[in-house]
Amino acid sequence: LALASHSRHPLSRALASALAAHGHRAVLLEQVAEQAGQGVTARWAGLTVALHRPEPRDGRTGGALVTALAIEGRPTRLIHFADRLRPDTTEALAQLSAMGIDGAILSGDNADAVAEAARETGLPARAEASPQDKRDAIDALRRDGAHVLMVGDGLNDGPALAAAHASMAPGSASDVGRQAADFVFLGDSLLAVPRAVAAARRTMRVVRQNFVLAIGYNVLAVPLAIFGYITPLLAAIAMSTSSLIVIANSLRLTRAAR
Repeated sequence: LALASHSRHPLSRALASALAAHGHRAVLLEQVAEQAGQGVTARWAGLTVALHRPEPRDGRTGGALVTALAIEGRPTRLIHFADRLRPDTTEALAQLSAMGIDGAILSGDNADAVAEAARETGLPARAEASPQDKRDAIDALRRDGAHVLMVGDGLNDGPALAAAHASMAPGSASDVGRQAADFVFLGDSLLAVPRAVAAARRTMRVVRQNFVLAIGYNVLAVPLAIFGYITPLLAAIAMSTSSLIVIANSLRLTRAAR
């Protein structure tokens, strides 16, 4: 519980929540350190303790998500998890697909767990990717001319979130993930992702419309003013009207994400 409480990783948060719900109390740790994609280490009662990614020698078998608890001088204990998709995942992916956005899973979790998520979502997937692997995958997509939106919540997603053209993280993400993301959404529902994309596209349409309105005003008004067809009073009224039109057009965005 103490080790899990020092990490923002989804498995650690789930473990800490489950243990606390059963009335367990955390011990006092020293020299706590977390390494992205590897786990949390500390000192307890003079012993080195760790909550980390299982290694082949730990005897892990396929299936559910697994983390390993290691206490110096004692056999490693494996802790198994059952994973589930975030709420509205299927609908969110359907909306993104309708917008012409292709999705894929890029995960540091084990192959069995990622394969199950890929089966449920129908997305291509890559498992056991390190933070650098994720960053390299994003860079490769960018070199191919793709505009990449990365959505992640783990500590090891930070480099990939920073490398993408745009990035999103839930409010429950690690501090690194929230800092690296361009946009942080509250709640567990993934519908925030297509809503954000829709709002961004609508915003760009309004921006272009405002440019056209502003340029059109100047193309018409400046020649008339030069040749003296417009008095200063009419010019001031026309300028104010142009600004009000642009503002009114922009106010349409207040409901863009709904």
